[in-house]
This record gives sequence, structure tokens and C-alpha cells, in this order.
Amino acid sequence: MDYVRAFIVGGLICLVGQILIDKTKMTPARILVSFVVAGVFLQLLGLYEPLIKYAKAGATVPLTGFGSLLARGAYKGATENGLVGIFTGGLTAASGGIAAAIVFGFLVSIIFKPKAKK
Repeated sequence: MDYVRAFIVGGLICLVGQILIDKTKMTPARILVSFVVAGVFLQLLGLYEPLIKYAKAGATVPLTGFGSLLARGAYKGATENGLVGIFTGGLTAASGGIAAAIVFGFLVSIIFKPKAKK
């Protein structure tokens, strides 16, 4: 049942993104940033944590989950280190995912020889 809940919630988040792409004039970059910011606000309102408990990877893998992770990390950093923790906590919490994105992006660029868009 975990797979079904993850599929449904993750699919609904992706559906919202697709609707924004199709029906608005927002650029993909603005949509991605909006998803991260939405994840932060939902986490601050206490709405995203129950969604994570319900859908697990269906809520943590999309970009809204990244925003939630940044917010949780900033809160934890602020409680442990004060003002400095606000800035360092989010990056500390997300450092594994950020490092993986850099490493895998580098490996893919070596394998597939990227080209500039024309």
C-alpha cells in the first residue's frame, strides 16, 4: 500500500506541475522554484510532515520535499546554533542530496558529452 500512496501523492504533485506548464506562461525554472517555496511554506504551516508520513517517497522525492527538508534543517539549525544555524541548517540537512546531484551530473556529463543548445 505504501507504493500506491507514494504513486498517487507524487503523481498529484507532478500533475500540478504539468498543469502549470500547460496552462500558464510560467517558465519551468519559476515552476521549480515555486515548488521548493511551496514545500517550505507547507512545512512551516505543519502540513507537509503528515503528508510525508502518509506518502513517504511520494512526498519527499518531488521538489516540494526538498523545500520541506530545507525548512526542517533551518529550524533545527536555528534551535541548535541560533542565527547562524538558520543559514547553515538547511544546507547541512540537504547536503547529501546536493552532493549526489553534483556527482551524478558530472558522471553523466562525462558519459554523454553534453552539447550547448542551438
